[in-house]
Amino acid sequence: MIRVCLVDDQHLVRQGIRRLLDLSDEVEVVAEADDGMAALAAVGESDPDVVLLDLRMPRHDGIWTLEALREGGFAVPVLVLTTFDDDELVLKALRAGARGYMLKDVTLEQLVEAVKTLAGGGTLLRPAITDRLLRSLRAGAAGDGDPAGAPPAALTERELEVLRLLATGLSNREIAESLFLAEGTVKNHVSNVLMKLGSRDRTRAVLRALHHGILD
Repeated sequence: MIRVCLVDDQHLVRQGIRRLLDLSDEVEVVAEADDGMAALAAVGESDPDVVLLDLRMPRHDGIWTLEALREGGFAVPVLVLTTFDDDELVLKALRAGARGYMLKDVTLEQLVEAVKTLAGGGTLLRPAITDRLLRSLRAGAAGDGDPAGAPPAALTERELEVLRLLATGLSNREIAESLFLAEGTVKNHVSNVLMKLGSRDRTRAVLRALHHGILD
């Protein structure tokens, strides 16, 4: 079972998501929180595999929560689940450390697959990358440090293959299966990709690659 922490300021919404996930035999909701401060405590106490996070919350919102989790050393992957299809919020959330972004109108199957993807080490970027977001990325609105600075070091053909699969949200194991490689070999390739792109995680690596035209 994948252990999930729900963070949303609306009790009715949390209750609905919990009841939805209860229909799955692969996901278990182990904690809930109504704002960022409560989320930090809940994550520390319950040690979830994935956090489902709303962005619009009073007091300590989703961006604050993402930054606080990162600064607190919590490595738990965070899936932003919101009603707002807002490119600026997508960019802020990804820069703050979110590993995925989905709207609340998803089906149970889509939500469970997203949770499984993040729990397996993958990212979920495709639902968030609209035409407007891509234009913003290429205009220099996202990335580590200054995305308009020096281009990243050149990637090998194999590293490009791995990067393309990273962008689809696959985990190391799934990439290994796709490319008929050992999982350890894929892990080394991922590390090289992150280093060459000057990024500390997969999400930022994909965003930086999009900005520099390495990925279409």
